[in-house]
Amino acid sequence: MHGISTKPLVLALVVTLLAGCATHKDKLLPHGDRSMQELWQQHAGDGGSGQAATRRLLDARQGLRRPLTETNIKAAPAINSHYTRTAHNEITRQFHRLPNPDLIMYVFPHLAGTDPVPVPGYSTVFPLYQRVQYAMPGERLEDY
Repeated sequence: MHGISTKPLVLALVVTLLAGCATHKDKLLPHGDRSMQELWQQHAGDGGSGQAATRRLLDARQGLRRPLTETNIKAAPAINSHYTRTAHNEITRQFHRLPNPDLIMYVFPHLAGTDPVPVPGYSTVFPLYQRVQYAMPGERLEDY
């Protein structure tokens, strides 16, 4: 049984690599007699000054602008007041205090100390959270 010869495959690969290296860079990537700065100024408009391109840009921006109507001008203070920060709305409106429920614990009668002393049963109250917790702005405060 004869194996497959790899010599033709290697020969084809070498010929392909040599053909790729034989190409000259100027033939592959031709360039003209103009510099990069000249190309930039030509495409910026007005033959190099760039003022025409700037004028076209300003005209396009002006077309996108729209004038304010009288109702927009009158409604602006009321709309802007929702975004204005004051001490009052910073504290009371945005960061609400979360409820901190009290837990009631009953301690059964027991013996305490190095000399076992009887302690009668009692109830004590303590908060669920050690610190005061605040809600993030927009967080739900209602019961789920």
